Amino acid sequence: MEEIINDPLINKLITSLVVGEVNLFTGFIWLIIATFISMAGGAIGGLLIARKHLGYELSAILGGFFGPAGVIPTILLGLAILNIFTQK
Repeated sequence: MEEIINDPLINKLITSLVVGEVNLFTGFIWLIIATFISMAGGAIGGLLIARKHLGYELSAILGGFFGPAGVIPTILLGLAILNIFTQK
């Protein structure tokens, strides 16, 4: 684990994420994180809304699939706007 953290490439990536620098790699990492969080939120929302009609598993699966549908374009647009505003 120590070799992974002390790797210069990983160290630079972690530093870029913490500082808030928006580049290709950090944008991709934030997109993946946002997708996983939206999938979890969609699954919870699907359970809350449709568990009686569709069952627990199907409502969670459908919520997990449809959760990222609105989040991924929004994250891409937000990262593009942040990239435009932070350019020097």
